[in-house]
Amino acid sequence: MSKTYNVLFLCTGNSARSILAEAILNRESRGRFRAFSAGSHPKGEVHPTALATLDEMGFRTDGYRSKAWEEFAAEGAPDLDFVFTVCDNAAGEMCPVWPGQPMTAHWGIEDPAAVEGEAQRRAFRAAFFALQRRIGLFLALPLDSIDELSLQKKLGDIGKTADTESAIA
Repeated sequence: MSKTYNVLFLCTGNSARSILAEAILNRESRGRFRAFSAGSHPKGEVHPTALATLDEMGFRTDGYRSKAWEEFAAEGAPDLDFVFTVCDNAAGEMCPVWPGQPMTAHWGIEDPAAVEGEAQRRAFRAAFFALQRRIGLFLALPLDSIDELSLQKKLGDIGKTADTESAIA
């Protein structure tokens, strides 16, 4: 039986992008990965448009909560294999020391919650699809047969990928 990898998506507020990424990976990985999300300064609630976007895309919306990243550095937390920052603020912050020394990469996505008015819904959809594309690239990586250095490079390349490019080639 193959290993189930644990992935943590980080953002500052853990209310939008990291929640979307958690939902997408948990569903699209078909059990190969367990995704979690957290924030350096969690807002304490999930953005309602994030939940509406997930609902619109046919995802379950229950069980998501905004939480601090310290939960995943504490004793008894899942051993993490990968940690991805999805916002520029979190990428620049001093992260906790993660047990097990997971592989890390920055996959910055514009903050849809910063957009106001009617355009916000479109911004959440754009963030959803950008994350879905990057997660698709991640899921296509041959994790069982790739060396660490090559994997680290490909993880970084995914974060630099324009939404229509392929970082796998």
